[in-house]
Amino acid sequence: YDQAEKDLSKLLAKTRSHSSRVLAGLASARAAHNQGEYQRRDEQFKQVQDEAAKDERLKVAAATAMAEMWLDQGNPQEAVALLQPLQDVNARFLHTTRLLLRAYRQLGQHDQVYELTRLLVRRSAIDRDEALAAIEEAAAARIKAGGIEQFKTVWSDLRADEKTLPIVALAAAQVKAEADEYDDAARILEAAINVRFAPSLIMAYANCTPEHYARRLSKAEEWLRKYPNDADLLAALGQLCLTGQLWGQGEHYLKRSMKIRNDMRIHALLGNLYDGLGRSQDAMRHWQLASAVVVGALPSVRTSRSLPAADTQADPDIVDTAFVPDAVIADPADEQPMAASAADFYSDDPASPTPAVDVITPSSTTPAASSSNDDDEYFDSALPPGVDTNIISDRPDRRVD
Repeated sequence: YDQAEKDLSKLLAKTRSHSSRVLAGLASARAAHNQGEYQRRDEQFKQVQDEAAKDERLKVAAATAMAEMWLDQGNPQEAVALLQPLQDVNARFLHTTRLLLRAYRQLGQHDQVYELTRLLVRRSAIDRDEALAAIEEAAAARIKAGGIEQFKTVWSDLRADEKTLPIVALAAAQVKAEADEYDDAARILEAAINVRFAPSLIMAYANCTPEHYARRLSKAEEWLRKYPNDADLLAALGQLCLTGQLWGQGEHYLKRSMKIRNDMRIHALLGNLYDGLGRSQDAMRHWQLASAVVVGALPSVRTSRSLPAADTQADPDIVDTAFVPDAVIADPADEQPMAASAADFYSDDPASPTPAVDVITPSSTTPAASSSNDDDEYFDSALPPGVDTNIISDRPDRRVD
């Protein structure tokens, strides 16, 4: 890239053709971009813009090339600022439209994504799978954002095959369920399941109120004839039976599902089932198994009746006699002070003797407190000779003239 950039710089200095200068400048900007030299790239692009200002085709080429570099760098807003004016003037620049679609997808602006994808589909300028992925994402977001108030408008704008896309069907069923329109939600999910037997759709279909479980249970049993060993469908049947309080049938479906796949959700449902039947131990066991599926085997915590003995090796009052000469070893008969770290040790072993604590009492030889007479003897309160007490006394003068 360094050599290419040098060669392109030489070409820019020699050529007088506007087209050659623009193309060489864009190539030089791309070389700087690939090296991560974004400031040099932007400076080069500014020169390209000035050079291409008088030619509309060169102007479009420069903006498109720079927008693609902005998208590679993760700056979709800058790309939109370059591309949207071109799209507004002329929507026939299909490469510009594709780049603009990419920018709006990065920004999460679903209305623009939906419209641009529709435009590219009409002009056969986008792959079908790519178009379906973009429409599925955008349509689901628009359905959720519009809610039940705008549902009819957004839903009617979709084609039949787009309505059965899993993410779209899930979003539509959620909006309908939140509006208490459970029958419509069921029909939306059923249509999608008939096209794609996806686990996410099956799980959503099993979530309903007790008033609406019977219809869904009947439909799920029809699917079971076609998919007899599908673990997700068996779990959904078990959940629907729990919703309708069909305990025996629910246990049957859940155990069949568990034989196929050891799943956290199945153990959790079995735990709820046994809890509803009052079988607390079985419920607790399956809840624990559900946790084990997620985090693995859980460690057991052992409790102790007493704390372990403290490590007193670093205590200042403890001396290791192994490193002390024999001449300075104290007589074992001498009383040793108890270490501070062991002062509050308590053993719950009945056989362990309680250490005796000596109570120090005042010795009879301790001198008594000095009396106040000692202070009088120490401090001489006599006045010096020749001092008149009437002058220094704070009492009133009682002399009589």
